[in-house]
Amino acid sequence: MVRPNAARSGAAFRIELEYVQRTLRRLGTERSEVDDLAQEVFLVLHRRWSEYDHTRPLRPYLFGIAVRIALANQRKRSREIAFGNVELGDDSPGPEDVLSSKQTNALLQAALRRIPLPRRTVLMMHELDHVPVTEVASTLSIPLFTVYSRLRKARQELKLATQRILNAPDERREPRNMPCAANS
Repeated sequence: MVRPNAARSGAAFRIELEYVQRTLRRLGTERSEVDDLAQEVFLVLHRRWSEYDHTRPLRPYLFGIAVRIALANQRKRSREIAFGNVELGDDSPGPEDVLSSKQTNALLQAALRRIPLPRRTVLMMHELDHVPVTEVASTLSIPLFTVYSRLRKARQELKLATQRILNAPDERREPRNMPCAANS
């Protein structure tokens, strides 16, 4: 017999898995860790399902769990000695619009990684997930004016980080394994 809470949290998993994975990537989680951390998010949701206020939207609640898990993971990684992670990229060629979209996403991810996590969290929730600032404050348990302050600072940092990346020497900006256009 399936318990009602298990069925509901299982439905939430099927519906919100991609959102949680995308959120974890935006928070700076390595691709190789996203699935494991997403599973942790849903395990926490399952354990705390009875505490969840069903009159409120689920995504901000999941976002709060994801932030806490991402922070714990970053703290853990900072204590470990890294031997170098190899990220396998998608080298298959595609249409120019797909390439452009990937480059834009890579630029955004690189710029977001340069913003400290407390401000990045507020920026992502409000700007990318369209969560109202009052809900951001409630979800993160911080004062409303702190949300406004972090949001303003994060927007400035995002703009500056994007400009720095775009103004970097060309060899830093070109995607790896891409042919140079100089010989065309």
